[in-house]
Amino acid sequence: MTILNRRVLLGGAAALASLAFATPRRALAQAAAPAAGPFTLPALPYAANANEPHIDAMTMEIHHGRHHQAYVTNLNNLVRDTRAAGMQLPELLSKIGEMPENIRQGLRNNAGGHANHTMFWEIMGGRGGAPTGEVAEAITRDLGGFDKMKTDFNAAGAGRFGSGWVFVTVARDGKLAITTRPNQDTPLFEGERVLIGNDVWEHAYYLKYQNRRPDYLAAWWNVVNWEKVAQRYAAAKAGTLGV
Repeated sequence: MTILNRRVLLGGAAALASLAFATPRRALAQAAAPAAGPFTLPALPYAANANEPHIDAMTMEIHHGRHHQAYVTNLNNLVRDTRAAGMQLPELLSKIGEMPENIRQGLRNNAGGHANHTMFWEIMGGRGGAPTGEVAEAITRDLGGFDKMKTDFNAAGAGRFGSGWVFVTVARDGKLAITTRPNQDTPLFEGERVLIGNDVWEHAYYLKYQNRRPDYLAAWWNVVNWEKVAQRYAAAKAGTLGV
């Protein structure tokens, strides 16, 4: 075999191998496309690196674009051809116990995940610091002051076994309380409203903090957007806060 023919043969084999490997990738990309439906992934209101160095850009991209998107895609698949497809997310969450038994747990996981993450992105992207105004007054009145609130909130988050969330809930009269939920459960299932919440699933922090959840919880306060939190507090008191 001549050198030229050998080169042609090898080149053709390489092209076929490339085609063979490329085709499954395209099929996989098509299979992973978001399902059409009434629920959509909200865009991040800031760049993925806006929370660095406390939360790295890669974690934000994976957490938002893959994990949250998966909850939305699953939720759209679950509500297809059901009355839940015509509900807004807060209504669906408040009526989770009325949903068909065969999809109820799936709705609990994915509608809860959608709501929790929608809130989560909204209250980050800030510069941390301390709250002011009515929120600060409520924290002092109900939670013993900002420093104590952070200590108690972080302890609750660190103590949540396995995956879950730690929240500050807000009642219609403005009263605050700290609580936790497992998995993607949310206080909205019980008709409560969420002022802030932090995700303590490992996918929220593992790339940077590995198993050091307390370090992540402590660092997270540096990216809280207190202006957004103040808006949520006012909306909760007015009865207009959604998720």
